Amino acid sequence: MSDNENLRAPLSSGSGQQAVLEEKLEYACSRLEKAQPFNKVRFQHPVLDLGRRLMNQENGIPVLYAMAPRMDKAGLFTGTDWSNPGTLLPGLVTQTFEHGDRDTVMLECVSELRLLAIAGGVYSSPGISAEHARHFLTQVLALNLEYLFGTRTETVRERLGPLGEKVEELFQFILTHIGFENILENLIEEIWRILAQRPVQVQNVKTMVTRIAVMLSRGDIEIGEYRLGADRLTSALFSPTQGCYNDPGIAAYQDRLDAMDFAALQQEAGGFARSMHDTGLVSDYHAVFLRMLMAREQFQLIPDALGLSSTGLDVLRCYQDLVHALIREAIYPQTAQAVYGLAMLLERGILHIPAIAPALWRQIGLNLSVLTESTLIQIFGEAVSPKIKLLAGVISLLGQPLGIAQGNNPTCQAARALSLWSYNAPDYLLYFIHQVSKYDSLLMHFEGRPILSTDVPAGLLQSAPIDADPVSALLVPHLDRIYNEMSRLCIGRGEDPHRWINPEFHGWWTGRDFVIVVDVATGNLKAADTFITRFYNSYHPFYNGNQPVIHPQPVGVAVTDSNANFVGWHAITLIRVALDQKNVMRVYFYNPNNDSGQNWGNGAVVSTQGHGERFGEASLPFPEFVSRLYIFHDDPLDNSDPAEIPEAEMQRVKEMMQHSWASDRMGDAG
Repeated sequence: MSDNENLRAPLSSGSGQQAVLEEKLEYACSRLEKAQPFNKVRFQHPVLDLGRRLMNQENGIPVLYAMAPRMDKAGLFTGTDWSNPGTLLPGLVTQTFEHGDRDTVMLECVSELRLLAIAGGVYSSPGISAEHARHFLTQVLALNLEYLFGTRTETVRERLGPLGEKVEELFQFILTHIGFENILENLIEEIWRILAQRPVQVQNVKTMVTRIAVMLSRGDIEIGEYRLGADRLTSALFSPTQGCYNDPGIAAYQDRLDAMDFAALQQEAGGFARSMHDTGLVSDYHAVFLRMLMAREQFQLIPDALGLSSTGLDVLRCYQDLVHALIREAIYPQTAQAVYGLAMLLERGILHIPAIAPALWRQIGLNLSVLTESTLIQIFGEAVSPKIKLLAGVISLLGQPLGIAQGNNPTCQAARALSLWSYNAPDYLLYFIHQVSKYDSLLMHFEGRPILSTDVPAGLLQSAPIDADPVSALLVPHLDRIYNEMSRLCIGRGEDPHRWINPEFHGWWTGRDFVIVVDVATGNLKAADTFITRFYNSYHPFYNGNQPVIHPQPVGVAVTDSNANFVGWHAITLIRVALDQKNVMRVYFYNPNNDSGQNWGNGAVVSTQGHGERFGEASLPFPEFVSRLYIFHDDPLDNSDPAEIPEAEMQRVKEMMQHSWASDRMGDAG
């Protein structure tokens, strides 16, 4: 067997797989070490390939960390930009993960581990001190906080695939060694930016806040102006009220509640509500408090504890028994975050939709299938029963339709559909949840043809997502299968399949006219002037007779990275168009990615707060949004004469297209 064949030999299965990989990597390093400098490039790829495979093992990153000095000495970085660690720039690390191929990304990963070894004093390299290496890694962590929060962009998800999850683990590993105190200010700022989007999933944020609380409790860290923001975050989780001051623990807090009079309880209720609505985080003590109110039948304090406005209070009074049942059945310390979802559900007023109350009563009494229970236990554990976990997830999604995210899964169509149904037709969503959780299947129709999810092959997602909310964990695999089958049925039609899929998949409110700026056969831009004019006439209030968006619409965008390079097509929801506080016309939309605040390059920086966004919305000025748009739906019944778009505006949009995703797609761009 030749040397190359030896490196490509099948790996043994089971517990010995990692040991085999380590042995192979050591062998590859030996070959690399013996190679002449001019010939090292030939032997670097096997080292990187084996390093990547080792990194994918459960305990691969610590092992790779231990081997990083060996790989460096062997010459892994010889002839590359990483050859001299003292000249590396932390600001370029993000660019590498966004734009690099697999070998380049792996070089970056090993380089970070090499620097970590230098910072820890277990390895030395000419031209860089331990202090310099530590400072470098601190800056890298601060500049790449999305990897600590699990909020990778579409760019990174598309380029790295499964390796992206291991990059996140790598950053967590580095953080464990470097320490939070070095990046606290950036971390606090990033947490507030994420919370401003009011995500349903906040476990990563809670973990970070917990670590911040531990660091600050030592009393030897000074974070200046960020101290107030940090205190608000930590108090929101551990001591939002006077009664749970100093984080006494649930048992001790219950004893304190027993000793409180009505005035003190009223003060507790208001404190919980203010903290929850200020941060979007819910303390476990809040759930304890609500359950105490139910047990004592002190129902008059529930509106105060939820922080309800007159709208929410009216809904609560009309559906008091149902709300009380939801609290009893779904609100526990382990599901405390659903308290915010319940408050927002009431504020939305959707219980006044005739079908919602009986559908929720059905959900409360639902007996889950064996498969549903095992799936939820596998993903979320057994801290509470699967039925409680699912009901809490339903409450959160109904209250926060723009807070759901696809996690790190390529299922933006399914995540968008769940959000749209919660926003537009929550009774339809509850029907689907009932189908899947009771019968383990989902039935939809495509052009009159029934599609049963269990009768069609898997789509992009092979199993239930483990980084999603309970509703997504159950429904997304079924929705993904059905979407994939609809796509298959459109093969051979010669046009973009979303023309037919979107109205059937998302709902009747989807515009039946379909407009696309890309020629499906060639991928080139086509009739851009007509496309831009049509969108302005359909959605811009100055050109459509000041007609607002009635039903949010599914649209497709060409996602670009921070250098405006094309990454891929992405499904989002157009929610509304309005002037911001500076009289800039903006498009407000929902992005099913974990974090909507992204830099799409060439001036298209997506905002999530500060420009009139409501919780969960992202926005761009109208021209910047159109420059990344490639498909949208419209009303085919409107035959009015199109308004003329100013030539300067038209050219601006076309130039932004040409200098981003359409740079090599010009074709018939007129």
